[in-house]
Amino acid sequence: MAAPFTTSLPAKNPVLRRTLTANTDLDISTPSTAMGSPMDSPRHSASSTSLSSLASEHANGEKVHYGKLLDTYGNEFTPPDFTIKDIRDAIPKHCFERSALRGYAYIIRDIILLATTFTLWYNLVTPEYVPSKPARAALWGLYTVLQGFFGTGLWVIAHECGHGAFSASKTINNLTGWVLHSALLVPYFSWQMSHSKHHKATGNMERDMVFVPRTREQHATRVGRLAHELAELAEETPIYTLLMLLGQQVIGWPNYLMTNVTGHNNHERQREGRGKGKHNGFGGGVNHFDPRSPIYDDRDAIKVVLSDIGLAIAIGGLVYLGNRFGWANLAVWYFIPYLWVNHWLVAITFLQHTDPTLPHYTGDQWNFVRGAAATIDREMGFIGRHLFHGIIETHVLHHYVSTIPFYNADEATEAIKPVMGKHYRADTRDGPWGFIRSMWTAARVCQWVEPSEGAEGAGKGILFFRNRNGIGIKPSSNPQ
Repeated sequence: MAAPFTTSLPAKNPVLRRTLTANTDLDISTPSTAMGSPMDSPRHSASSTSLSSLASEHANGEKVHYGKLLDTYGNEFTPPDFTIKDIRDAIPKHCFERSALRGYAYIIRDIILLATTFTLWYNLVTPEYVPSKPARAALWGLYTVLQGFFGTGLWVIAHECGHGAFSASKTINNLTGWVLHSALLVPYFSWQMSHSKHHKATGNMERDMVFVPRTREQHATRVGRLAHELAELAEETPIYTLLMLLGQQVIGWPNYLMTNVTGHNNHERQREGRGKGKHNGFGGGVNHFDPRSPIYDDRDAIKVVLSDIGLAIAIGGLVYLGNRFGWANLAVWYFIPYLWVNHWLVAITFLQHTDPTLPHYTGDQWNFVRGAAATIDREMGFIGRHLFHGIIETHVLHHYVSTIPFYNADEATEAIKPVMGKHYRADTRDGPWGFIRSMWTAARVCQWVEPSEGAEGAGKGILFFRNRNGIGIKPSSNPQ
C-alpha cells in the first residue's frame, strides 16, 4: 500500500513526507559544491509535474519514458524537473554570508561545554561526593554521552570548514577545520576531498563516496543466493538486524576511513591509473591515510600527508595524557565519548541518504539535481538544532549549496521548498525518538536497490530500495 502524504505547501506544490505505512561527470578539486554544480539540469516541463507521470521531456523536446516507478512504500516517482539555478535564485542573498567571528563563537561555546562538563565530573563525581560505585558509574556514563554530543558539535563545525561555509577565507577554513578534526582523530584534508566527491556524485551508484547501497546481485551474493531467489528467502530475524546495526554504529566510521567500505569500488576507472588493482577492504589499498590511495589524485598527496601529521600530533597528545593520568581514565575521558561521536556521525550520514522513499541512479540517469534531491531532512529536537548545529534538519539544502553556514540553513531550506515541491523529503515525526526509530526502519527496509518492476527505458536506471522482510513493495519477480 502506498504511504499517505502530508503537505506543508499549497496543494499545487506538495512536499513529499514519509510515514510508516543528462549525466554530468564533474571533476572539480574544490570541496565546495556551490561552484561545482552543473547548470544543465532538466528544465521544467508540463509532462513531468505530476507524481504519476510516465514520461518526461528533455530540453530538446524529446520525450523520455520511465514506465511506472515506485518507491518502497508504493509512492509513484518522477525525477526532479527544476535546475540548480532555480534553487540558488530562490535563496535570499544574505543566507550565503559567512562570518568567521560568529563561527568561532560557536566553537568557543562548544569547548566551554566540554570543559565545564569535564571539570564538574572530575571534581565532583568522586568517592568523596558520590560514595556509591554504581551511582558513580552511571554518572560517568552520562558524562560520556554529553561529551559525545558536544564533540559532535565541533565535528560538524569542522565539516563546515571543509566546505568553505565557516569563513570567506580559505586559510581560516582549513586551519580551523584541520585543528578541530585532528583533535577528533579525523584526517581533515583527506576526508574533505573524499567528502567533496560524495557531494559531486550523491546518489550515483558508480561514483558516490558514501553509503552506496548494494544492488540486488550484490546482496544476493552476500547471502549466498542467486538474485532471483531473494524474494523467496525467509525474513531476517530482528536480532540479526540489531547486530548488523550495532556493528555499523561502532566500527562503521573507522572502517570507512580505513577501507572505504561504503563508498564506490570502481577504482580501476581512476583517471591517473592509481586505482589499478586496488579495491575496497583491508589490504586493498583504498583508505584515507595513504597518499597513494586511488581516492585521490597525484596532486593531492601533500594534503593527505598534512592530514596524517594532524593525526600524529593528536595521537601523541593522547599518548602523553594516557601515560600521565592512566589509560583507564583516558578511556572514560576521551575514547568512549569519541565512540559516541562516531555513532552520531554514522547515524546522521546513514539516515541522510537511506530511506524507503529515496531513489538512486545509474551513471547514465544521474545528474547533480537528481542526486542532491535523493537526500532527506530529519528532526533531532534541541540536540539536533543546537548541539549538532542543524546538520540533521537541513541536509537537503546542504547538498544543493554547501557553502551556506548552518546558522542560515533553516531560512534557506524554507526558501527552496517551493522550488523542490514534491521532491523535498522530510521525516520529522516524533523528534529524536523518530530519528532513532528510523535507524531500525532503514536497516529492516533498505537492504538493496533495484529498478521498479514497471520501469521502462530510462526508468530502469532509477533504482529504489527493496527488502526480503515483506515490508513495502515486493522485490521484482523478474530481476532486470
